[in-house]
Amino acid sequence: MTLTMMKLTQHDTHEVPRPRFGTAHVWVESPLQLLSAVETHAAGLLGTDIRIIPRQGMPLEATTQAMLDHAPDGVHFEPAARKPPQPKGAADRYVTGDAYSGKIQRTLLAGVRAKEIVIIDDGMATLALIKQLISDEPTPLVRARTKNSAARVAMGLATWHRLRQLAREGRLLVVSALIVDPESRQKMADLGIKFAQHKFEWLATQPVAERFIEPTLLIGSAMVADELIHEQPYLRWIEEIASEGPVAYFPHRRETPELLAKISKIDQVVLKEHTVPIEMRLRALRPGQEIRALPSTVIPSLRLLLGPDARFLYPQAVLDSWWTPGTPLELREHLSSSLKV
Repeated sequence: MTLTMMKLTQHDTHEVPRPRFGTAHVWVESPLQLLSAVETHAAGLLGTDIRIIPRQGMPLEATTQAMLDHAPDGVHFEPAARKPPQPKGAADRYVTGDAYSGKIQRTLLAGVRAKEIVIIDDGMATLALIKQLISDEPTPLVRARTKNSAARVAMGLATWHRLRQLAREGRLLVVSALIVDPESRQKMADLGIKFAQHKFEWLATQPVAERFIEPTLLIGSAMVADELIHEQPYLRWIEEIASEGPVAYFPHRRETPELLAKISKIDQVVLKEHTVPIEMRLRALRPGQEIRALPSTVIPSLRLLLGPDARFLYPQAVLDSWWTPGTPLELREHLSSSLKV
């Protein structure tokens, strides 16, 4: 296998290739994180062998199966576990896609002996994490969409300090497909946070496994389930799109059965089973097809994968009346930032 080497931002802002050796322990909690782990390994950043451990209960079977026959050399899938692994030996790399996870934060604070901590892509959450890590003020690493106890905030704050310490030691690497602005990248470099960007190079070499016949491909959103937007305007939006012709609807993994039941009753909407990440399913369009979506990680990801066909991707801004009163303005702006080209 030929590795496509990523380039890594160093303190002097020059970009240099990094050949990698050794073993990485990878903890994944979503299909996108699993895809990100394979992309990062294919780029030569995780060593010769990676051991992927999925969190128990996560819907990763379809993604794992899709990758078994095509994954780069050195990828090993371990049984699902309730807790992140505790790698043995200082030469290991410890890899996660979710620095907001309580399980991960407890592991980091307990003192991981890994030579390097690698945070792989978890979409827009990765950009939020970078923004918090480069903040001049200590910032608790907690999810903006959830209510956090004082103890949870304290652990998130301790994790912020721990990751900044790892950065000073040259032991923190962040990998993402999303664009990080030059000012933020310079601040990361100044703090010692190493950064590498991929463009789904490995996925682009894989055969397209699925094709859909519906002219409109609608990507489902978790914002209703997360109580960020109201249900009724979301359903009306889908009805308006479906009034123009058949729609293939791709549910988000967090959408509730109750909401999906309502969506399935909308005329001309064909509900698709949730399987592998959208980045793997919709990276090639038939003539005349278009993609519709609310603000989410998949918008910048698909722009990379679709190439010239990205002009047929039509993201929908969330109207002010859609947001629920409890959705903070900062979170609204963060989610909406995915619409920027």
